[in-house]
Amino acid sequence: MPYPLSEHHAASFHVARAGVYALFAALRTHGVDTVLVPDYHGGNEVRAIRAAGMRVLFYSIDHRLEPDLDELSQLLGDSRVGALYLIHYIGWPQPIEEILSLCTQRGILVIEDCSLSLLSRLGSRPLGAFGDYAVFSLYYTLPVPNGGLIVQNRQLLPELNVASPARSSLLSVLGRSSELILTWIRLQSESLGGVLFGLKQVVGRSLTAARFERAPVGHTGFDVSKADPGMSSVGRFLMRRFDYGRIVERRRENFLLLAERLKGVVPLVRDDLDEGVCPLFCPVLVSDKHATAKALQADGVEAVEFWNSGDPQAEARITGAAQFLRRHVLKLPIHQDISPDRVNYISDRVRAAVR
Repeated sequence: MPYPLSEHHAASFHVARAGVYALFAALRTHGVDTVLVPDYHGGNEVRAIRAAGMRVLFYSIDHRLEPDLDELSQLLGDSRVGALYLIHYIGWPQPIEEILSLCTQRGILVIEDCSLSLLSRLGSRPLGAFGDYAVFSLYYTLPVPNGGLIVQNRQLLPELNVASPARSSLLSVLGRSSELILTWIRLQSESLGGVLFGLKQVVGRSLTAARFERAPVGHTGFDVSKADPGMSSVGRFLMRRFDYGRIVERRRENFLLLAERLKGVVPLVRDDLDEGVCPLFCPVLVSDKHATAKALQADGVEAVEFWNSGDPQAEARITGAAQFLRRHVLKLPIHQDISPDRVNYISDRVRAAVR
């Protein structure tokens, strides 16, 4: 299997944010108490870092999802900073070699968040293999019910080598697995998929009313009081059977086709696709992303409002690019189960929605 799935020094978790918490809790015992985090983030990772007892400082991300290296260099001069947390957004690499140079000079640890960038490379090296530690969320890219990894590239932390005492509940695995299957059915038949999704929602509400506990994935917050149940054996079984080369190939093909079809209709945050980039989705900029997302969802398109908000402390200070991105970035699907005909359908519906 490709990196990081074949790494020996990889600790597994139900979701990546539980791994982020475990990583920073371990780093705190080793003397790190302040971390630099990008002001454009999902929120769950920052909640997990704070829950580990860390002081969080923020650096700016520009409209192309990259930091200002001059500002970053100045912030890294703060003697309190012991770690830098960087996010490889949507498959595109950060200027990791320049960032590593800045951090190495000062003895600052680098943590690569590759939750949105599994299977992407910079040159011949996979993202996540550059820094001291790397974070991966497997279910964002692969059709698995759950799974997060923390990879230790350099200093090994014994605290991360303790296996989780609990397993994912059968109910949680079945719920997420059924969602993956229904998404695939909906791509083949919108009418049948819509009916089945409606039935699943009814079942889900009934289970919630009956107070059945499920371990959720996705952007559902972070609660340190709930022990991480670990990655499911179903996910481990499935990961040994995927054609990873084909996954990358299909995602790149779908991205390039959709970008070409949307040219002159809506701008993209990034429309370049260097060799090695495995895009997670197609990030488009729309004037009213809530209304556009609702219109597309009504037509069966899996459009998602991306990162509307983040950490409150960051929200109070951000201006410019991060604020703009939160207001306007919409996710359009390009994953490996989408056919060229489906990509054409998505582009047609986007044209109608933004008109």
